[in-house]
Amino acid sequence: MHRHTLRKAAGPIQETVTILGKPNQRAAILCLCLLLAAGVSAQEPGAKAIGDLHKPTFTTFDAAGAGTGDGQGTFADSINTVGDIAGLYIDANNTWDGFVRAANGTLTTFDAPGAVTATFPVSINTAGTIAGYYADAIDTWHGFVRTASGAIATFDAPGAGTGAGYGTFANSINAAGHIVGYYSDTNSMWHGFVRSAKGVITTFDAPGAGTGANLGTLPAAIDAAGDIAGNYLDTNTVNHGFVRTADGTITSFDAPGAGTSTGVGTFGVSINSAGTIAGYSYQDGYTAAQGFVRAADGTITTFGAAGAGTGELQGTFPAWINAEGILTGHYVDADGVLHAFVRDSSGLAITSFEVPGAGSSAGQGTFGYGIGNSGAIAGYYVDASNVSHGFLLTP
Repeated sequence: MHRHTLRKAAGPIQETVTILGKPNQRAAILCLCLLLAAGVSAQEPGAKAIGDLHKPTFTTFDAAGAGTGDGQGTFADSINTVGDIAGLYIDANNTWDGFVRAANGTLTTFDAPGAVTATFPVSINTAGTIAGYYADAIDTWHGFVRTASGAIATFDAPGAGTGAGYGTFANSINAAGHIVGYYSDTNSMWHGFVRSAKGVITTFDAPGAGTGANLGTLPAAIDAAGDIAGNYLDTNTVNHGFVRTADGTITSFDAPGAGTSTGVGTFGVSINSAGTIAGYSYQDGYTAAQGFVRAADGTITTFGAAGAGTGELQGTFPAWINAEGILTGHYVDADGVLHAFVRDSSGLAITSFEVPGAGSSAGQGTFGYGIGNSGAIAGYYVDASNVSHGFLLTP
């Protein structure tokens, strides 16, 4: 997300970019500030029980060719129901390349056709099909879908701009192969789209979405039924969550306590097969983010991880919720260090965890991004040298 959300950057950096509503900028800052690495896999026992897990195992890994310098390395972004992981790595030349790691540990790297500076896999479904986006020679962004056999098709949403920084961003793919994302038009306005498995693209805008530059609709995730969650920016640049059902009905919502000033508000980042949405919100003044879970009936429960900071752009950031209602994410503490967490389906237990080797300075730490129905979690950690490495937590 999101893994994000574009769905995916170190606490304060991630949220600042999300507020700007610029996924291309978000991705850039993500890769520059979250860090990655190259190498060999290793297994180490986790120090804490996670939910019902008593002896979780961490497997760390690095994509071949990943850089080992400051701001480089391996990002694991998404995991499917059988344990395949998709993500990206930054090489020594600061180019972004994609990878998929099979459940047996085999890691394959790839680039989308036409990609020059970046290939950014974001989501992988049960069949091993990956959705994401890439940048061409003039930094225009395009969507792509990669099958488990390695065939890659590229696509653009109708109306997407063709200049530097404009284009199409695919964010999530469900089991049926439907892809959701957004695109920026020539006026820098954001619009949502859903692409069928046959390649038919339908565009949409949330009612109430602003129509100016850097305003509009930003879908984040799609569930098995075709329901979509995300957020939109209104004319005052306030963020609101929304859910769009498969028949096209769009309902907006705001988390309790969400702010109503420029840049703050409610962000939906993930939706599971029961229609439950996970996300976070900011109050006015960019106080610490709080997590929320919105049930299919519209009931919203807010929460925070113990240890989360209470200062500006600190707090709790859910990333993904699985079919059982268990979610993972990260929180930013008072020192700016990031910690992964798991919240059980009852909401009564929130357990933090650290990958052995994660750094303990501001901007370093552990990021949980994807959780499978088996409870396996994929993400990455930033070490003391500001290099990132992928990890798999196995129950």
